Amino acid sequence: MYFDLTGRVAVITGASSGFGVQFARALAGQGADLVIIARRKDKLEAVAEEIRGMGRKCLPVVADVTKTEDIQNAVKATIAEYGKVDILVNNAGIGGEDPAEVMPDEQWYRAVNLNLTAMFTTSREFGKEMIKNKYGRVINVASMYGLVGSYSGAAYHASKGAAVNFTRALGAEWAKYNITVNAICPGFFPTELTEAALNTDEFQNFMKATVPMKRYGKDGELNTALLYLAANESGYTTGTAVVVDGGTTCV
Repeated sequence: MYFDLTGRVAVITGASSGFGVQFARALAGQGADLVIIARRKDKLEAVAEEIRGMGRKCLPVVADVTKTEDIQNAVKATIAEYGKVDILVNNAGIGGEDPAEVMPDEQWYRAVNLNLTAMFTTSREFGKEMIKNKYGRVINVASMYGLVGSYSGAAYHASKGAAVNFTRALGAEWAKYNITVNAICPGFFPTELTEAALNTDEFQNFMKATVPMKRYGKDGELNTALLYLAANESGYTTGTAVVVDGGTTCV
């Protein structure tokens, strides 16, 4: 079976909602045991129970990925539980849509800290364990707006664009350790934060005009990209950005 992850340990940040929960289900469905990281303990516990119900192990870790000490503690908990880490999904992130001329400093710093700096520090701390084992799959969740611009949200675009190039740089740097580093660049997908906006008439018309498939993504349509990049079989793929956007960035 392609993409069999039995025996692998996968760490997912931002795993209490949205893509993080989808990714947890997808990786567990292929046999991986999980470490799920987020700030909301009650939601993490609910996800962990669901994953255990699928027959996989799941360790919930409450942590703020913008705090290096929290990440280091998460690494310690992971190694204490499993003895290794094979897959890291840097999923935690935040938006920020204010026009540049009115964007407060705090919004800029928050986007850069969570979407970029936390991706670096989480990769660094978990990557140390991958380097020891000479094996790893790092998957960074960026955005199609890491590749193109839009009409607002400069902080989000800048941080996601940096995440894409960080992926390229780290992919080149860690190839010698048998660690691949790749990015997924989603287009429009419904989450608990975006679904209401996506279903407005205004946004539906916007998608019909700008998205070749004329719709937003469905639950699960990111999972195949994730599983490919997480698998043993993708060992010769590194430093890439896999775009899943219904064709938005190809026109």
